Order: sequence, then structure tokens, then C-alpha cells
Amino acid sequence: MHDTEEPQESHNKIPKGWMLFFVGGIIFLVGYIVSYTPAISGWSFYQIFEKEMADAAKTKPQTSVTHYSGNKEAIADGNTIFASNCAPCHKADATGGIGPNLTGTLKYGSTQAALHESISTGRPNGMPPFLQQLGSDRIDKVISFLETLRKK
Repeated sequence: MHDTEEPQESHNKIPKGWMLFFVGGIIFLVGYIVSYTPAISGWSFYQIFEKEMADAAKTKPQTSVTHYSGNKEAIADGNTIFASNCAPCHKADATGGIGPNLTGTLKYGSTQAALHESISTGRPNGMPPFLQQLGSDRIDKVISFLETLRKK
């Protein structure tokens, strides 16, 4: 009847290993979609990220500002530290170059705490953080040196 010269596959079953792989893949995909689709499970990476950031903010160590105002040794040390780390961007007299003028009104505040925050954690658009490089005590000495420049 249907004698053609071409070989034909008639009613051959798929190998059991391939069928198991196919069904396992479908089960995995359905489970993955149910587990990680926010509309179905409510899971969201953003919620986890916000929770981790809130926890990190609670455990962030508060750095205390040591007041070296008027301490001549600390001011001299601050001048040396400023000359080697800050002067390339702010000039030796702190009147600004690449970085802003530090003897005038500052965008993020002029208090010792605000200056410490700016130097230690950095600011957007150019100011890198210096806490790792200088340490809190040396930053406070730089701040004492900057206070003498602001009083002139």
C-alpha cells in the first residue's frame, strides 16, 4: 500500500531519559516562575535590598569627631596631611581648583561633623572617600587646619 523507498519512523517512543529531562525542566520552570514572580509570590529583590540597607545603616559605626581646635601640633599635622592629600584638588591655600573653595561657604555644611562626613565618606561628582586612607583622627586634624584657614 504505502510502499515508498524512504525510511519512516512509525510510532517510535521518545527515550525515557529525554522524557524525564523534558518533564523535569517543565516542573523546574513552573516552580521557578511561582517562586520568583512578584505578582504571584510577592518576592522582590528590592524588598530584600532595602531591608539589608536599613540593617546596615543601623549597624554603621558612628565616628566621633575629635576637636583639635586651637591645638598647634594638630594644626601643623593637618597642614601636612592637607598638603599631601587635599592640595592637588583644592590648592595649597584651599581656595579651590578641581575641588571647591574650602575657605568659603560649603555646599554640605561647614560644621566639624559635616566636614568629617564629607571627607570620610566623600561626596557625589568628584570627592572620593578618605576614611580608609587617612583614618578618623587624621581627618580631624585636617579639619582643625581648615578652621584656621576659614578664620583668616
